[in-house]
Amino acid sequence: MTKSDEFAANVRKTAEDSFASGLYCAESVVLALAKAQGIESELLPKVATAFCGGMSHTCGTCGAVTGAIMGMGLALGRSKAGDSTEPAYAATRNLIREFEHEFGSSECHVLLGCDLNTPEGQEMFEEEGLSAQCAKFTGRAAEIAARLISKND
Repeated sequence: MTKSDEFAANVRKTAEDSFASGLYCAESVVLALAKAQGIESELLPKVATAFCGGMSHTCGTCGAVTGAIMGMGLALGRSKAGDSTEPAYAATRNLIREFEHEFGSSECHVLLGCDLNTPEGQEMFEEEGLSAQCAKFTGRAAEIAARLISKND
């Protein structure tokens, strides 16, 4: 296993462990990616919370993907006007392309097959144990993002 593969596997495990502890998708992924970069702040899960559940149950982008984008931004984003956006943009395009290739979509309601903003969708989520799917998306998005960050080192 290469150093990059080991880094990505560790980030994936950290994200999956956070999810299993009760944090949600975006929160878990951004925290795992930040921790791997030596960044710790109580603000990280807070800034990620509304991205969970497909952007607050609006059938938007999967929270695992948005958390991964935020985590990649910590490593690849710019800190002032005039700096290039391309490292972060390129990594985001690659993340979305790879995630969609593997799972067929990056939209929460498509991935889960239900609308979490409805009672029926919430019931289906619980009855079908769809949290296990979310755990898989969380781990995989974190792993892909970690690998993309490693490529830019």
